[in-house]
Amino acid sequence: MDFFEFDRAYFRRLQDRDAQTESHFVAYFRDLLHIKLRSRLNSKQAIEDAQQETFVRVLTAIRSGTGIREPEKLGSFVNSVCNNVLLEFYRSGARNPQSQDDPPDLPDNTIDLDDYLVTEQTCAQVRQVLDRLSEKDRRLLRAMFLEEKDKDQVCREFGVERDYLRVLLHRAKQSFKEEYQKDAGLAGP
Repeated sequence: MDFFEFDRAYFRRLQDRDAQTESHFVAYFRDLLHIKLRSRLNSKQAIEDAQQETFVRVLTAIRSGTGIREPEKLGSFVNSVCNNVLLEFYRSGARNPQSQDDPPDLPDNTIDLDDYLVTEQTCAQVRQVLDRLSEKDRRLLRAMFLEEKDKDQVCREFGVERDYLRVLLHRAKQSFKEEYQKDAGLAGP
């Protein structure tokens, strides 16, 4: 999966309801949300409903100017909104248990081998790229994205201020992107 860096211009196009940008946004996050939701919800319909609700809330928040003001944090915002939608699904399920006449949907336990192989290949490629980075960049990216540590905690671990953490993170992401593109054969001249 290619990582996309969201910027002010992209954010503005979402606010202005640009159809092409909205299509990109939905396509970019659809698979990520599906991976997250399929392990937590028990039916395809529930997964689709949660995805749709997440997209509606995120786009509404972007257009209203509430909830998010920094485009580079769009991925985290989508994830947080999805978490809230999941909690609401869980609560509504606890309040409205299904009757005995309406048996529950069984979870989809089938394994989509294509998705599984692509996911495994992507994970292996990400591990290989991380292994080629400097120790500092590798530790920083793992702390921020894989372990999802709080920024203040990461600042303490690296002995830096928040402003400089942003610089270090930008450099580490850039290094990762360059190495990833080399693997994918996308490196420039």
